[in-house]
Amino acid sequence: MQEELALHALESREKRRTERRDFFRLAATAAVAAPLALTLGGQPVTAQTAVTDADILNFALNLEYLEAQFYLYAVTGAGLPDGLTTGTGTRGAVTGGKQVTFTDPLVREYANEIASDEQAHVAFLRNALGTAAVAQPAIDIGTDPNGAFSTAARAAGLVGPGQSFDPYLNDENFLLGAFIFEDVGVTAYKGAAPLITNKTFLEAAAGILAVEAYHAALVRTTLFRKGIQTPALVQATEAISNARDSLDGSADKDQGIAVRDNASNIAPLDGNGLAYSRSAGEVLNIVYLTQLARTQGGFFPAGVNGNIRTSQAN
Repeated sequence: MQEELALHALESREKRRTERRDFFRLAATAAVAAPLALTLGGQPVTAQTAVTDADILNFALNLEYLEAQFYLYAVTGAGLPDGLTTGTGTRGAVTGGKQVTFTDPLVREYANEIASDEQAHVAFLRNALGTAAVAQPAIDIGTDPNGAFSTAARAAGLVGPGQSFDPYLNDENFLLGAFIFEDVGVTAYKGAAPLITNKTFLEAAAGILAVEAYHAALVRTTLFRKGIQTPALVQATEAISNARDSLDGSADKDQGIAVRDNASNIAPLDGNGLAYSRSAGEVLNIVYLTQLARTQGGFFPAGVNGNIRTSQAN
């Protein structure tokens, strides 16, 4: 029954958004044709030094594939429809992923909403990009001791050598798994926004950024609430934050949810009250789980699809 309700919610929300997505299809040609004489965050973009709006949106689409698959499996036990995973480049399979037996109805409802939003983001970006949309790359969201989630958790000290981390085990593990992604998505969209030349797509990216920020706040708030009774959850977010910061360079662009200045830290901001930005290379450091310049690893074992696919050397 829970799975049927979740699927119905996903279908209803997708239907309501169809008309909105159609508007952005009109600008797809401009996105493909408009080159930028810039690099993303000062990092080389594979073999070229200029990127197009389509390159940037395709980079975002790779990240949306990852988030959508994680949340959809968590709430329904199944991933994206095949029709939303085709495109240019090599289409990859999803490793792992299973349904969470939620015990907290609040977490269950949040998870259902976020899963619906992430599937809509995938459909939206694919619709906007048209035939230029990249296929879903290979994605690892499993629980193997050598898999991405376990490696990330091990780097944060949440599990020991040879142990696995299962983000589908319970509500709390699910929230920590979500925490790994959500803050990164916010910084990725903010970092990419200044590089988008087409105003229609810039508005779309701003809209997705706002949604990702809502998602991150939901996850952080829920962890903070649960952390009042279980302080280890709060410390786990600090450990994950430190692990992410160890991957993406020397700048401190990450924060957990521990109390700062006698106040909660739901919104991780700089001294000016602004969200942080990450370059594409820095984002790939985190999802590839490496400090080195690499084209694959971590949650994307064969790398992302598209022209922006190399992590930063830190």
